[in-house]
Amino acid sequence: MSPLARWCHRHRLLVVLVWAGVLLALGIAALSAGPRFDGDAKMPNTESATAVELMRAHAPAAAGASGIVVWQTVDGSDATAPAVREHMSAVLDSIAHAPGVAAVQSPYTAGGSQQVGADRDTAYATVNFAEAGDALDKADVHRVERIAGAARTDNVRVELGGKTFSAAPAASKSSEVVGIAAAALVLFLVFRSAWAAALPIVTAVAGVLTAMSATMLLSHVMALSDVTPTLGALIGLGVGIDYALFIVDRHRRGLMAGADVGASVARALDTSGRAVVFAGLTVVIALLGMLTLGIGVLDGMALGAALTVTLTVLAAVTLLPALLGMLGPRVLGRRQRRDLAANGPRRRRDAAGFWGRWSANVRRRPGRMGALALVIVTVCAIPALSLRLGAADAGNNPASSSSRKAYDMLAEGFGPGFNGPLVLAAQTPNDAARQGLARLVERLAHTDGVAAVQAPAASPERTFSVVSVVPTTSPQSARTTDLIERLRDDVIPAAERQSTLRVHVGGATASSNDFAAAVVAQLPLFVGIIVVLGFILLTIAFRSLLVPLIGALTNVLTLGAALGTIVLVFQHGFGSELLGVGSAGPIEAFIPILVIGVMFGLSMDYQVFLVSRMHEEWTRTRDNHRAVRVGQAETGRVIAVAAAIMFAVFAAFAGGGMRVIATFGVGLAAAIALDALVVRMVLVPALMHLVGRANWWLPRWLDRVLPRISVEGAPEPEEPVRPVDRPAPVGR
Repeated sequence: MSPLARWCHRHRLLVVLVWAGVLLALGIAALSAGPRFDGDAKMPNTESATAVELMRAHAPAAAGASGIVVWQTVDGSDATAPAVREHMSAVLDSIAHAPGVAAVQSPYTAGGSQQVGADRDTAYATVNFAEAGDALDKADVHRVERIAGAARTDNVRVELGGKTFSAAPAASKSSEVVGIAAAALVLFLVFRSAWAAALPIVTAVAGVLTAMSATMLLSHVMALSDVTPTLGALIGLGVGIDYALFIVDRHRRGLMAGADVGASVARALDTSGRAVVFAGLTVVIALLGMLTLGIGVLDGMALGAALTVTLTVLAAVTLLPALLGMLGPRVLGRRQRRDLAANGPRRRRDAAGFWGRWSANVRRRPGRMGALALVIVTVCAIPALSLRLGAADAGNNPASSSSRKAYDMLAEGFGPGFNGPLVLAAQTPNDAARQGLARLVERLAHTDGVAAVQAPAASPERTFSVVSVVPTTSPQSARTTDLIERLRDDVIPAAERQSTLRVHVGGATASSNDFAAAVVAQLPLFVGIIVVLGFILLTIAFRSLLVPLIGALTNVLTLGAALGTIVLVFQHGFGSELLGVGSAGPIEAFIPILVIGVMFGLSMDYQVFLVSRMHEEWTRTRDNHRAVRVGQAETGRVIAVAAAIMFAVFAAFAGGGMRVIATFGVGLAAAIALDALVVRMVLVPALMHLVGRANWWLPRWLDRVLPRISVEGAPEPEEPVRPVDRPAPVGR
């Protein structure tokens, strides 16, 4: 790493200009092309996906995206009264002729009486679009929204519901600003230098902005979720600032030891820079491990996040050395420069202060403190045992949103299950199959958990039918999931028996359940893959078996704590309303995979930074207890600062108003705090003290087979580096 650092230091102006040019070019290209993100989470090879494909082939109007226009009279009068009917019929006619709309099912047509609520003051119309998913032009949706919004009068409330009109609010751009401001404050309090505080932020922002532009362009060649850029910014800002922090901190220590700027930059990159590259590699590997699951929506998120981490690492090892060269000795605070000029370099000595005392306490009582840390993390992880995956619906949206108002109006007028009807795609190739479907519809009407069934009129020519089943419970209710399973496992197979009738249960609610089931099935494989890969990487880096094992096991504990916090807040509702993301509900199915991938990588980061300094001391002294104590004491401060910065960034995103991003923010913020302060600063050192010299044992045959890499570089010398360019005294 030192040759790269010296080159970037010597050609610092060129490096900065190249970064500025790349960022500008990508930004212009991305703004010119515009984004093409997809908000749908698709899961192929499931029954709900089969239902969608059948409807696309036989009933295109039913297969396209759909939404609901709901209206309710303010004074409680009849929604079919002549004045209301005339007004809303004109509105629905305008929507029917809007571009992109395939059909509008009005309650004012023959057979539309079921679209009027029992109290007669609420009615709805279904709007079917010609396209589905990412093929749907958002402009067509916005046009319908404007028509419906203009239809509101003093006596008629008009709202829009359904998945198409229930897009979650975009994450507030203030989240990034708040996170960066909090990180800047922490850095300034630590470094006591505005220049030093600015460097990690400038480096991270450069990497994140470059990645966001590249991700926007990538959305034109592959399917990327609409939360991908925000998720990338959340992760990129956290790791980018932290990576730069580790390098800047090591560089400042080099300057205080008497090295000139160029030598100190090279030394910082050859030690902390190596750890940054290795840590970034572990995060990228953990994220790319999602590609093995074959879940399309996660592939895009994983690639976007991995690209962001890669570019922030690249910025830390190229742009940052150039900026450090430009800044020179001003990376130190004025007091430090005066002290260096007056008293000379500081000799290397064991870390003192709070973290020195703390590491000594862990050394004296490893069993007791390790047990306490284990209890704390385990208690935080317990709620994860009740994790229930699904999909939050419009009932979890803020109460002021149109989709939430429509949801409440439909639940009040037609029952809670009306907001998530099940769609049965039935193939009826002959009379026997059509008779079987008629019997199925009759049985469904008397099935426990079914509130209503709507089926097309029987016809000898009809070879395909779409049947709507309204549950008695809301879409996110566990009882609705039970109903889907009962229909698939019992009710429908009984109707299909000894006939050519084939029925597939689909709809948004069934799709969410299928996606959750696929994630649950793949979750053990994913955890196993990233744990094994992490173990192998740490074994290669530290030539040990027990250190990677301790790292892997403690990482699993941290993952449990992250999921436990998410379940407590968002599934059980302890504080979700305060965050502005609605009421309690099931956890989005893809969140555990992403949280596990991201948090495993971040936990590995702290393990690498902590153990690399321990390994450096072990290589120099061959004293395990000293290595663990000194490594913990000398990295404790910077890890705590890094954790505080990540906590601030993640917590800022928790209040952005977007439920998915808020879930990530809360889970990652809580997990980072526990991982850095409890796991890395107590549990890991305690276990390593208890294990002793066996920490660094590796079978000879394995030592010969494994490739050799150095995470921490050459051991730091006892004596300070001879000063070359001592800064002049700072008098003001």
